[in-house]
Amino acid sequence: MASRLIAVVAGVGPGTGASVARKFAETYPVVLLARKPENFESLAKEINSKGGKAIGISADVSDLTSLKNAVDTIKKEFGDDVGAAAAIFNASGGFLRKPFLEVPPEVFQQSFAVSATGGVLFSQSFLPLLLNGVKQKSQHPPSLIFTGATASVKSNAQMASFATGKWALRALSQSLAREFGPQGVHVSHAIIDGVIDIEKTKGYNLPPEAKLSADGIANDYWWLHTQPTTNFTWEIDLRPAVEKW
Repeated sequence: MASRLIAVVAGVGPGTGASVARKFAETYPVVLLARKPENFESLAKEINSKGGKAIGISADVSDLTSLKNAVDTIKKEFGDDVGAAAAIFNASGGFLRKPFLEVPPEVFQQSFAVSATGGVLFSQSFLPLLLNGVKQKSQHPPSLIFTGATASVKSNAQMASFATGKWALRALSQSLAREFGPQGVHVSHAIIDGVIDIEKTKGYNLPPEAKLSADGIANDYWWLHTQPTTNFTWEIDLRPAVEKW
């Protein structure tokens, strides 16, 4: 296990965030970020009980002070010279399907604050640690990975509040990939095109083969992380074989 390199996962919950954290915890100490402690407490205990190292920090990605406090906590735990091998932004402003004229402005503001502004603040907070990972010669290129959605590239009717933030996050990731790729940081954007098979989607009228596997997504994120500097992928799109697209 790397001694001074960590992986940070923002937006930890029972689905993709947890699967990604488990995958990266096989190699690195992981930092679990979520607004509510109940979203990371049991996962941290699970990882620690299996011989890994995980700490959970309550953080709001849409609030710069909250993220600064998270970075301070990380440095107290791992040292001021800590570097990041990976930083995964899995936070989202919330999925809402509603007629545009019925969506209150504050719903737009909240969605954009998390999905778009949150991506900006998360990147500004953890890119210095990723660049430190480059200096520390991380085995794999330090990676900044963003979780996108169908709405990142296809804005359907009644999806304006969700799609606005996701489109902005994709644009951010492309800009950062072009700026920080030459500096040794692999920036990627993953379009998750479909329903993920997690507890809250059990009641959906879909067969298992029509849902994305959260563990499968985690494996793809690890594949992105292990790509050499000669073969960086900026964007991937993932969907079940039966998904219409």
